[in-house]
Amino acid sequence: MVYSLTQLKKHKLLTRMQQQYHRNHPWRLSPGGLYIPHSYQETPPDRLSWWDDVGFILNGRRIIVWWQHPRHVYAVAIEGRAWQEAGPGPQDDWLTEGLKKNYRRVGTSRKKLVSYTCREPSDEAQRHDQRICTIRQRLTAEGIDMEVAPSWRLEQLKWATGISLVAPLEVRSETELAALAALARRLVRQETTLQKEFPGNGYARADWVRETAQRER
Repeated sequence: MVYSLTQLKKHKLLTRMQQQYHRNHPWRLSPGGLYIPHSYQETPPDRLSWWDDVGFILNGRRIIVWWQHPRHVYAVAIEGRAWQEAGPGPQDDWLTEGLKKNYRRVGTSRKKLVSYTCREPSDEAQRHDQRICTIRQRLTAEGIDMEVAPSWRLEQLKWATGISLVAPLEVRSETELAALAALARRLVRQETTLQKEFPGNGYARADWVRETAQRER
């Protein structure tokens, strides 16, 4: 990778900031040296995975991995397609317009605002929501014409280096999470590529439909 002088200065500055932040705000790491934000105690070993996060330390800096299985990217695309197919809805901001104020009495002569109650959506808004739901159910059953390939993107932040990773792994235990972290580490070190790890792998309609029974458990 070739950096301009300005980019190189920014990269070095962010590196120093990341190292300093980690020294002042250390992660609580597992015995295997991982930052594990989620528990897997109640995760069945055969459950389909969707997304997860994991962190580790590399050269005194934090690496945070935001991982998605391709099926999660596919599911988000189905949701977006349902909204697109349903068309624009009515301009009915029922969450913020027409709120009812709820008070609690304080003492004998004063009252304090403690909450709000939203009004019901208009009939037109409810019909639009139902239309989206119906389309979503159909697209979920049929799938959509789309293929999700493995990908990754690195992002320099002030407190860590972030990796947005899409890869067809299953993460249902700390052992499988460690395998995800190991893959991210090798990618950062340029020891491997996603093409080598998952040659010719793309998640498409056939994969989504094949997993229907597992998703509905």
